[in-house]
Amino acid sequence: MNWKRTKLLPLTLIALTMLASACGNKAPQNAGGTATPSAAASAAPTSASAASTSPNAPKQWSKAPDMTIDTNKSYQAEVTTSKGAFTIDLFAKDAPKTVNNFVFLSKEGFYNNITFHRIIKSFMIQTGDPLGTGMGGPGYKFADELSSAHKYEPGIVAMANAGPNTNGSQFFICSGDDCSSLNKIPNYTIFGKVEDAGMATIQQIASTPVQMNPNGGDSSPSMPKEKVTINSITIKEK
Repeated sequence: MNWKRTKLLPLTLIALTMLASACGNKAPQNAGGTATPSAAASAAPTSASAASTSPNAPKQWSKAPDMTIDTNKSYQAEVTTSKGAFTIDLFAKDAPKTVNNFVFLSKEGFYNNITFHRIIKSFMIQTGDPLGTGMGGPGYKFADELSSAHKYEPGIVAMANAGPNTNGSQFFICSGDDCSSLNKIPNYTIFGKVEDAGMATIQQIASTPVQMNPNGGDSSPSMPKEKVTINSITIKEK
């Protein structure tokens, strides 16, 4: 649910506007995992190293990772943050491309030290942008996987996007009942759910004080007043 502040295609913008009015917040979106030409990578996404030349630049790849997960196995993501830890049960059978992407980026350390850049307590918490602005991604985009039996509800983890088939690295976690409004138009790939024991951490993050974003994007405060980060993500396979 990358809530990126890019201008969307007219039809997509209309759909998001309608959805936002239904839940009182702008729908989760991002820049779709796009990257500036200078940051684009030539190395394949399965490479052990990315094509960033600056030590402080986020890793970037030229294409989505090759499929490496086994959908007959179960996967969990153990996430540690500056406000606690939680575990995500990943839906490998329901969203194999998305889970494969998340597993790849997590193992690459892509999410380490990335902030939760958008927080709306009754709705969701959004992260996965290496720039921390809602405009960043891994350098590539991949297709939606929307045919899921799962519904948006507290604890659900889904991709943010800037329109159809623009997934990258940004994702959101439903933190309140307003997230259920997304069920009217399920435009965001659901790929996991936070285990019940970790929801206290989600609520800790969701309770972070927020302010209006000076760059716009939301009609209500959603920009955290303090830095909340993902410290690391460890993938467990069974």
